[in-house]
Amino acid sequence: MPKKIPLRQCLGCREMKPKKELIRVVRSPEGEVSLDFKGKKPGRGAYVCPSPECLKKARKARALERAFSAPMPDEVWEALEAQMKEAPDV
Repeated sequence: MPKKIPLRQCLGCREMKPKKELIRVVRSPEGEVSLDFKGKKPGRGAYVCPSPECLKKARKARALERAFSAPMPDEVWEALEAQMKEAPDV
């Protein structure tokens, strides 16, 4: 029987994709938001494609605010964009 591949929905393009292809955005129990390339950090996770366009769409749709039920300061978005630019190709 083939191994089941976990799928997650990108907050930007809203497409279901294999979890491995997406970048996890995580809100830690302390409320800190960061990118999680390994998918191992504790906290609430949301997923976005590794493309700046999807991050822009997610920001416009306020998708992370909804996913985390918390306001997202601009610094967080800028940090996510910066982390995405230097991201290792997943």
